[in-house]
Amino acid sequence: MYVAAEGVEHHPLVPIWQELVVGSIAFALLCFVLMKFVMPRMEAMYQARVDAIEGGLKRAEAAQAEANQLLEQYRAQLAEVRTEAAKIRDDARADAESIRTEILAKAREESDRIIAAGRDSLAVERQTIVRELRAEVGGLAVDLASRIVGESLADEARRKGTVERFLTDLESAGAR
Repeated sequence: MYVAAEGVEHHPLVPIWQELVVGSIAFALLCFVLMKFVMPRMEAMYQARVDAIEGGLKRAEAAQAEANQLLEQYRAQLAEVRTEAAKIRDDARADAESIRTEILAKAREESDRIIAAGRDSLAVERQTIVRELRAEVGGLAVDLASRIVGESLADEARRKGTVERFLTDLESAGAR
């Protein structure tokens, strides 16, 4: 205002010295308030943030180490379980093989027993059939011999001797 009242014109590039003094005092006061109150709070917030980040990193590293340890334990347990499963599988195969062997042995024994029983039964049947055939062939032979010889071979001792000779002759003829 002083300049305008004197009629002197003020150059726009040169500042007014009173404004420089008031601006400097205001700037100094602002710097003092910022340095005294704002900067310590900002520094405290910055330090808290740094501590939180560093603590988070330490916790993350600890969690990572724990996760790695758990992973190794898991892998060890998995290997142990796989080994145990392989052992159980091998034991089961061995048991199955022994059961198979036992069943085959029992089946062979049963088969041999059935075959032996069949052979015994066949032998008994054969003997029975041979006895019946001998008796029938003997009777027919005696009748035939009686007709050929013309005498009666009725008596039992003669008949048996004649039948036995006839059958022996037949067997010796069949063996040749």
